[in-house]
Amino acid sequence: MNLSNCTRATQFILVGLPSVLGLESVMYASIFLLYILCLMGNGLIVMIVITDHHLQKPMYFFLSNLSIKDIGYTTVFIPKLLLNYLSANNSICFYCCVIQLCFYFLFGVTEFFIITLISLDRYVAICHPLRHSSIMTSGVCLKLVIAAWFGGFFSIIFQVVMIANLPYCTSNVINHYFCDVGPVLKIAGGDTRLIEALGFLVAVFVIVSSLVFTLISYLFILYTVLQMPSTSRQQKAFSTCASHLVVVSLLYGSVFFVYLRPTVKNSSFGMMKSVAILYTFITPVLNPFIYSIRNNEVKDSVSKMVERMVPGLRNL
Repeated sequence: MNLSNCTRATQFILVGLPSVLGLESVMYASIFLLYILCLMGNGLIVMIVITDHHLQKPMYFFLSNLSIKDIGYTTVFIPKLLLNYLSANNSICFYCCVIQLCFYFLFGVTEFFIITLISLDRYVAICHPLRHSSIMTSGVCLKLVIAAWFGGFFSIIFQVVMIANLPYCTSNVINHYFCDVGPVLKIAGGDTRLIEALGFLVAVFVIVSSLVFTLISYLFILYTVLQMPSTSRQQKAFSTCASHLVVVSLLYGSVFFVYLRPTVKNSSFGMMKSVAILYTFITPVLNPFIYSIRNNEVKDSVSKMVERMVPGLRNL
């Protein structure tokens, strides 16, 4: 087939979520609820970090950026997914698909960098507490966050541009519930080996390097905590870091399965869609709750904000 003379597809059809006979409405209602919880939980984190000067610290600055990422990450595809279900029309225009893919991976890659920054801050705070304020200054934290976002952008932009310029002539059906790189490349014409190799190298660099850095940070933290003479201080340090490790385990475990593959052309995406639910729906909802559920500073800030919104609550 002469791909240069083909008529490129102007829209794609998204297959949607893994089908469970008779439970489709329940699944989509659950997704809507998870999305609302994600917006409320992450929006609350951003709001209290901005308004409460007691939370003007590196950890909460990085956490607020993670929350902004989660809001953008889920908004890239969940509203479209829900709209398609309500309208019974699973189509998405070609350029909408490219934009969705671009922002999905921008937020996704940036997440690994931000999680790495959080582990760096925990390392400095626990292993070098007296130097924490002088090392993690507001200027340094701002530069690190800017580097994380720009790093996410430049990690994916070249691959997205190449994907956008591929011919799509033989099929326009994407076996996923959003425009993910694997299912999109599967229906693309032409030679995709360079794009797949570039994507694999980026995934290895970003995912593996951030995981290694995070694990090394926590090994140093573990060693430092075990040297503490006070049991209460040990428990406090472990409590602070345990939530971060829960997020790391959930995120890296699922992403390793989906994206660290040298080739996607011959992959089956049934299982991948099921695994993708974990890091596209569950993790963004859990992030604000996992990070804050045992954090007294966050709880106090939320209580103060609620009391300001409902003045008579303190007297009840």
